[in-house]
Amino acid sequence: MKRFIQGEHRTQSTLLPEVLDDYVTEENPVRVVDVFIDNLDLQALGFEGVTPAVTGRPSYHPVVLLKLYVYGYLNRIQSSRRLEREAQRNIELMWLTGRLTPDFKTIANFRKDNGTSIRNVCRQFVALCQKLDLFAESLVTIDGSKFKAVNNRDKNFTKGKVEHRMKEIESSINQYLTELDTADRHEPEIKQARTERLQQKIVKLQTQMKQLATIKEQLDEAPDHQLSQTDPDARSMRTRGSGIVGYNVQTAVDTKHHLIVAHEVTTDGNDRDQLCNMATQARDAMGVEQLTAIGDRGYYKNTEILACDQANIKAIVAKSVTSTATAEGRFGKDDFIYDAANDVYRCPADQLLTRRTSYQERGEMQHRYWTSGCKNCPLKSQCTPGSERRVTRWENEAVLDDMQRRLDHFPQAMRIRRETVEHTFGTIKFWMGTQHFLMRTLKHVATEMSLHVLAYNMKRMIKILGIIPLMQAMVK
Repeated sequence: MKRFIQGEHRTQSTLLPEVLDDYVTEENPVRVVDVFIDNLDLQALGFEGVTPAVTGRPSYHPVVLLKLYVYGYLNRIQSSRRLEREAQRNIELMWLTGRLTPDFKTIANFRKDNGTSIRNVCRQFVALCQKLDLFAESLVTIDGSKFKAVNNRDKNFTKGKVEHRMKEIESSINQYLTELDTADRHEPEIKQARTERLQQKIVKLQTQMKQLATIKEQLDEAPDHQLSQTDPDARSMRTRGSGIVGYNVQTAVDTKHHLIVAHEVTTDGNDRDQLCNMATQARDAMGVEQLTAIGDRGYYKNTEILACDQANIKAIVAKSVTSTATAEGRFGKDDFIYDAANDVYRCPADQLLTRRTSYQERGEMQHRYWTSGCKNCPLKSQCTPGSERRVTRWENEAVLDDMQRRLDHFPQAMRIRRETVEHTFGTIKFWMGTQHFLMRTLKHVATEMSLHVLAYNMKRMIKILGIIPLMQAMVK
C-alpha cells in the first residue's frame, strides 16, 4: 500500500483525549438545531418532564430528546429504532446529546406523549421566520396532498368494497360446490382428497363471509360509513393514479422564500372546505391584517370564498367549468353580463334578463333571471334547447365576481401557485421515501407532520440565511 494516503492503525493510542467539538465544524447544520432548541422555553411550550421528579430514576431532559428528533427528521431518520442506533455511532448526535444514548422506547414515547408541544415548536419556528421578515407581503399559496397511512388498503372497508368482496366470496363458494359434485364421480381415493381440500376452502370462505357481515354492521354505525382496522382515523381517498388510504395534508406556503407558513392534517379527502381555514391560519401566523390566498380549482366553493372575504382575505381560485351548456357547445353563464346597477343580465343577443323569482337552496338564496323574448331569438339554438334561457345568481355572487376580476388582472397567479406550493410536497415526500407515516391516528400523524414541516423550514432557512447568520438571529 505504498504511495497511498495512509490511515491510522486501529490500535494506535493518542496522548491527549479527543474533543467531540473538533469533529463538528462551525458551519455544521447540527449547530442550528442545538442553538434553536436551547433558546426555547420548553415548559411554556407544554413539554412533560421539564421539572424532574424528586424521587425515582432520573429521566432524560426533553431538550435531549427533542434535539434527537429534529436532527433525525433533518437527516431522514424518522424511526425511533434507527435514532437509537445513530445515537450510539453518529458523532454529530454524540455532540448534540452529550453522548447520551436513550433506548428506542424512550425516544418513541417522547414523540407520542408530547404531540401538542412539538406542534408548538413548529409554530415557534414559523414565528422566528416572521420576526426575520422572511415572508412575502401578504401572499400565500394553498394546496393539499395525500399521504399514505400505516393502514393497508385491504384493511380499509367501505360499503362498496364489502359488497363487492361478498359477491366474490359467494361466487367462489358456488364454484367449489360445483367442484364437489364433480369430485363425487371420481374414484374413492381421488374423491376423498378433493372433497377434504374443497371443504376446507369453503369453510374458510364462510368464515370470511361472517367477518364481512360484522364489518358491514360496523360500517352502518360509522359516521362516514368507512372503517380502517389498523389506523382507525385513516381514510380512503382519491388520487390521480389510484386510491390511497391515508391523510390529506394541507399547507399554506409563502411565495417569497417557499416557507411553510401553516399546515394541517385532515381526514377529509376533499379540499373544498379547507380554503378559509388554511388562509386564516396563514394570516395569523404571518401577523398581517390582509392576505391574498391562491388556490387551485379543488378549492372553489362559494361559501368558502365568502368566508375568506368576510375575514379580510382575498381569495384567488380558478373556477372549474361544470356547465352542461358549455360542454354541449352552447353559451355558458360567463357569456351573460350582469348589470349590478339595474339587477339584470345582458345576453349575447343583447336582450335583458330580469329577475323573476327567488328561492332557498341548501340554505342559500338564489335568484332566477330570464326573458320572454327567447322564442324568436336568432341565437336560440346556440343558447338553450328549452323555451327560454334561465340564469341563476347566488345572493352573494358579487364576491365571486370580484375574485374573478382579481384573477383576470393577475394571470400569473396559477403559475406562481404551482411553482410555490407543489415542490414543498415533493420535497417532503422525497425525504420520507416510499414509506408511509410511522404513527397511527390523526393526533399522532399531525405530530409527525409537524416534525417534517419543521425540518423543511429549517433547511430552507439555512439555505436562505446561512448557518452562522441564522444562529445569530436565533439568540437575539
